[in-house]
Amino acid sequence: MGKGWRGAKDFVGLEEVTRIEFLVMLFAEALGTFLLVLFGCSSCVTWTADHPPTVVHIAFTFGLAVASLAHVLGPVSGCHVNPAVSVGLLVSGNCSFLKALCYIVCQCCGAIAGSAVLQVLIPKTDRDFCITSLGTSVTESQGIFMEAIVTFLLLLVVHAVTDPKRTDTKGWAPLAIGLTITVAHMVAVPVTGSSMNPARTLGPAMILNRWSNLWIYWVGPLLGATAAGGLYKIAFRRKKEDDEASYDF
Repeated sequence: MGKGWRGAKDFVGLEEVTRIEFLVMLFAEALGTFLLVLFGCSSCVTWTADHPPTVVHIAFTFGLAVASLAHVLGPVSGCHVNPAVSVGLLVSGNCSFLKALCYIVCQCCGAIAGSAVLQVLIPKTDRDFCITSLGTSVTESQGIFMEAIVTFLLLLVVHAVTDPKRTDTKGWAPLAIGLTITVAHMVAVPVTGSSMNPARTLGPAMILNRWSNLWIYWVGPLLGATAAGGLYKIAFRRKKEDDEASYDF
């Protein structure tokens, strides 16, 4: 009975979110997502008609942005900067429910703020540049599956490189996660825009009042994250002492 109560208490995480230090973690998540959207989405701007952004350009910008943020914010909040990451870690038992919920709210607020600032900085003729949308002839079910599979890969890598029982991945978290995002973008940008991050899609949609297919970019990534979190917990996790996974390397 006592063990079950402690497990439920740890899952909810009320004690964790009532600490004053948690405010710093929330600020880190909001700031990280703000910077991710600001810098990542800026790579999608077409400044001249003769030189539109390429898939490789966009992929490396998002990947390197996350890798850079992980170095700075990893030891502070875990640098989730993505609701799908928070949900995946919740499923695997590496994040409490209330912490994940608060993180997601802050991530969405950060993404909206980043999109708003970017709209001020870009040319008025190219305001739809950062909307994630389905490619030509791509169906809704195909979009969901693509977003789910690339997010599934991302969450498997996140769990592996943040697993405190694995010494072989120690110190590789930012690079591994950044490269995973890069390769996922190279594959999925022509299909869905490669969101992998519901907050990243919500930000521009909110600022531009463009809600078409937004649900796809929540359902797909959250399904992929849930599957990856469950799989890692059941099959891949090292069976040693329990520690919270984060980017704290």
